[in-house]
Amino acid sequence: MSEVRNDGTDAAADALHDEPVEPDIVDSELVYEGRVWDVRSDTFRYNGDELVRQYVDHPGAAAIVAVDDDGRVLLIQQYRHPIRHRDWEIPAGLLDMEGESPMAAAVRELEEEADLAASSWEPLISIFTTPGGNDEVVHLFLARGISARDAAHAREAEEADIRVEWVPMAEVVDAVLAGRMRNGILATGVLAAAERLRRDAR
Repeated sequence: MSEVRNDGTDAAADALHDEPVEPDIVDSELVYEGRVWDVRSDTFRYNGDELVRQYVDHPGAAAIVAVDDDGRVLLIQQYRHPIRHRDWEIPAGLLDMEGESPMAAAVRELEEEADLAASSWEPLISIFTTPGGNDEVVHLFLARGISARDAAHAREAEEADIRVEWVPMAEVVDAVLAGRMRNGILATGVLAAAERLRRDAR
């Protein structure tokens, strides 16, 4: 419930927040159609100027911070060609199935990437990953009550040698803060989850 001031106004309306804008789009061109995402070039009017910007048109994604009963976080490691690293990540996947909600996608991705299910799901945080270069929004969820699925999923390509580890939350936070784990979705999700759990424990 939002706080109401003595003058009857809603205090939440003044809370710090990102502000949506709908500029006048003069032209929008599909520059490149990819297998996973596209590149667009938009011409739009803003502050009296006509601007041209190219960006990745992204379907969005769902990601999961899975925490077990011992306070460990589920991490996966796989090869990512653009950065030439096997980076540590949390399970995540594209919102590329028609009509599938971010929550349903998260449930599916946890099963597909780690052969796991969770009995408790909470929305954790949503983020713009690269607002100057794409329109991707990642919806992160906190998953608890973890159990193994009987059937293992077949994995191929970069996922064929995926590594799965359960790591104490404090160790992951330390690795993020020390710059040893640089995946942005992992960093945001784990730090948000650590703070959520800290507040819940008060």
